Amino acid sequence: MKLSVVIPLMNEAESIGPLFDALASALQGIDHEIILVDDGSTDSTVAEIKRLAPANARLVVLNKNYGQTAAMSAGIDEAQGELIATMDGDLQNDPADIPMMIAHLESKGLDVVAGRRAGRKDGMVLRKIPSKIANAMIRNLTNVHIRDYGCTLKVFKRDVAKNLGLYGELHRFIPVLVQLYGARMEEVDVRHHARKYGKSKYGIGRTLRVLSDLFFMVFYQKYAHRPMHLFGSLGFVTLFLGLGINLYLLVLKILGNDIGGRPLLSLGVIMTFIGIQLITTGFIAEFIMRTYYESQNKKPYIIREIIDKSK
Repeated sequence: MKLSVVIPLMNEAESIGPLFDALASALQGIDHEIILVDDGSTDSTVAEIKRLAPANARLVVLNKNYGQTAAMSAGIDEAQGELIATMDGDLQNDPADIPMMIAHLESKGLDVVAGRRAGRKDGMVLRKIPSKIANAMIRNLTNVHIRDYGCTLKVFKRDVAKNLGLYGELHRFIPVLVQLYGARMEEVDVRHHARKYGKSKYGIGRTLRVLSDLFFMVFYQKYAHRPMHLFGSLGFVTLFLGLGINLYLLVLKILGNDIGGRPLLSLGVIMTFIGIQLITTGFIAEFIMRTYYESQNKKPYIIREIIDKSK
């Protein structure tokens, strides 16, 4: 099968009919399947899918609302196509862009093509401005330079999509995960339509969650394979500062000065213990990382191809 289209859904009953029509029109001539993942809908979304789904569609109904990342991961796990496209089910992404994205991926020899919403049809204050700020922060902190991290419309080669490791709410950071995998990715302009039915499930309230995930991704990107470099460096700096303060106070004590009531003494002791704890945390993190790889026979690298001219 050439293509699997993965679509997470939550309370999008009115969009189901037009969505199937748009997919059928856009993907004519492409051997494809449609995988819809219902993420705990409380309306008639599941009933509408059962009523209107074409023969090449499959429905995965999650037991409750797990979030978009889990729904996307469930759909990718079910996908059987050589290529996997992800898109929203609210009709704001246009499936007519998928053939263009596939052609771009194949002509450039890429692993991933990410959509960039041109003329985005969302509210300025609650959606566009926070999105621009978040995109700028992610670009600067992760050094993954694309303009639109929030566009769900993407096309992946199968092996890349299957090995992204989507957990929590990391769907916003798929481009960072793609870079960590070592895949070749480019961004292309895609259409974006105003929402016709229902209302957005996302708003300004997700800002703190995005920031939390961003700091995790920066740590994961830079130190997942060498946590001791972070915790050890911070630990030794803190430990040496604490010891330096304590040594300075010891000299003052020897010279006959009273140091018992000085706040600097508490600071020196606290920094010494914090330094020891950070170094110990680094050792523990290293053991956990090694256990993760060795217990599952995982490798800390991915081979793209092997060229052996002796055969």
